[in-house]
Amino acid sequence: MTAALEAFLAGAGWAGAERALLAEDASFRRYHRIRLGGRSAVCMEADPGRENVPAFLEIARLLGALGLSAPGILAADPGAGFALLEDLGDRTFSRLLDAGADPAPLYALATDLLIDLHRRFDPGPAPPAPYSDRLFLDEARLLVDWYLPAATGAPADGAAAAAYDDIWGELLARARGVPETLVLRDFHVDNLMELEARAGVARCGLLDFQDAVIGPVSYDFVSLTEDARRDVRPDIAAAMRRRYLDAFPGLDAGAFDRSCRILGAQRHCKVLGIFTRLRDRDGKPGYLVHVPRLWRLLEAALADPELAPLRHWLDEQIPPGLRIAPPARGAE
Repeated sequence: MTAALEAFLAGAGWAGAERALLAEDASFRRYHRIRLGGRSAVCMEADPGRENVPAFLEIARLLGALGLSAPGILAADPGAGFALLEDLGDRTFSRLLDAGADPAPLYALATDLLIDLHRRFDPGPAPPAPYSDRLFLDEARLLVDWYLPAATGAPADGAAAAAYDDIWGELLARARGVPETLVLRDFHVDNLMELEARAGVARCGLLDFQDAVIGPVSYDFVSLTEDARRDVRPDIAAAMRRRYLDAFPGLDAGAFDRSCRILGAQRHCKVLGIFTRLRDRDGKPGYLVHVPRLWRLLEAALADPELAPLRHWLDEQIPPGLRIAPPARGAE
């Protein structure tokens, strides 16, 4: 533990606390569980140059004000990258599913949380930033910038990259035919927790939401049901779609499905790039085990005739034989 972290904990009333590393993830954050005198909390240690701790605190308070179970903020030093958080326990949906829990109630709880959030969220006078086309495109470009050169051994030429951008410009316009709301952006079972002592949607604990923006209602739904790291049974995904649409009878189901397909494809392109970058830049190769799933999900979206231009581009630039975990740079 660094002297700065020790000083932060001491100033928050946790001097001398025992600590244990709780988690590291794909970000530049680490989490420690700390214990002192029968109390426990979670300390987030982030690189302030690479992680937006003030945004995490702001969104946590916003969600808490809605009665949702983001971790309570016990103390914070955003400039140093530290936050002391309420300890929500260890019952992530991922762990419960790995232990054999019935997925249907967990996915229903997550879907109900989205329904509640989308019904009640009010952006107010100072909303989070919009999920702009520029941000969507920058994310989709991660496939071109990281996955494609690793898979093919050469960068995309300028004309091909420009054509990719143009395709996404057309698709994103079609994806916006649904209402907008608060989008948490990494809404999937790794970042959701079951809190047995709480009732209603508050039983669903929320993690990793600091990148929240205002964007299409479809985004978090497709993040949940087309998970990059876990297969979701088709019957579960279909049941959650019905559950969500039944809650919003005025929502155009066709527009919702179109938005889900397009933003699902955008997310899968993004994550293919992110997982390659994690290996090649950050020395974290383990995420590439998920590449086959991501391509299955992306190819399912590409079956929609509306995504035919993207399908043709991918067939030319990353043909099916290259849709595997790309070799490490310098490997033969």
